[in-house]
Amino acid sequence: MMIDAMGLLPTSITLVLLLVITRMFSSSWLPNTKAQSTTSATALDALLQDYAYRAFVRVRPLRTGIAYDGTVVLPSNLTGITISAMRLRSGSLRRRGVPAYKEFRIPVGVVVEPYVERLLLVYQNLGSNWSTAYYPLPGYTYVAPLLGLLAYDASNLSAKDLPELDMRASDQPISIKFSDVKLVPGGSSVVPKCVSFGWHGLPNFTNVVSGNMCSTFQQGHFSIVVESIAPTSPTPSGRGGNNKNNGNKRWIIAGSVLGGGLGLLVLMGFLLLRCYRRKKLREMEDAADAGETLRMTRVGNTKVPSAMLTRTQPTTEPEPEPEGEYVHE
Repeated sequence: MMIDAMGLLPTSITLVLLLVITRMFSSSWLPNTKAQSTTSATALDALLQDYAYRAFVRVRPLRTGIAYDGTVVLPSNLTGITISAMRLRSGSLRRRGVPAYKEFRIPVGVVVEPYVERLLLVYQNLGSNWSTAYYPLPGYTYVAPLLGLLAYDASNLSAKDLPELDMRASDQPISIKFSDVKLVPGGSSVVPKCVSFGWHGLPNFTNVVSGNMCSTFQQGHFSIVVESIAPTSPTPSGRGGNNKNNGNKRWIIAGSVLGGGLGLLVLMGFLLLRCYRRKKLREMEDAADAGETLRMTRVGNTKVPSAMLTRTQPTTEPEPEPEGEYVHE
């Protein structure tokens, strides 16, 4: 059996233990849907930017400040998404704004960084299905389609995979007036919230104004959501029973993880002790093989080596005899 570098655990057992411990404490057990959805949403933005540019170059003559519909060029697998494109001069956008671009109203004072002479505003409407697919919000329900407003450099209308420009309002915010808002489930007890997603993909919640209006100081994706109402079962404790059950579940999960970790530590200690004893016994056997073979004798519960016979029998040396008599005169 192969022994690992420490000389204690067999290689196969070491690998299994390392795999189990790594699996327990790795982030792969944690939900990773946020990172995956952010990557997918970024890829969708790049794809819709490409199709918006394609629709824009098909129009002749090109006019600044006019919204051109790009939905007709979308493939069938993107059915339900609406896109539009509008080309503007950066100076005109800052001085005049855009009074109406679909659901968006862009005030005076909006600037883009880095500075470009001409920019293209790409509008997105992901509908109901694509909103939850690319921007999932656990615990919330979309009551309005997700709308996007992104700015790109318009110097090359055949370019692909362009980086987004940073468009920000200064004095007054950009307003979004949603025209397709569903009835809020749960009635007046549920308060709708505006949600926005920036370039990092993290949600930011603000209050809804006038029932269907949200505001922002930067570009991104926007919608209106409400907290999902989960069905509750009656509990003996009455009000607050759900919190108690959730707390119990957390303690159960934490106890299971700690118990599993302690069990692994105990198992590792047992295996280390067992392999250490085997190693010491192997060293004693190797040392015995190098010398004379000894017979093993059991003393109590332990086997100890003992000699089979005594090598030399004890003998009494004879006294020396006198060579002659000495006469003392």
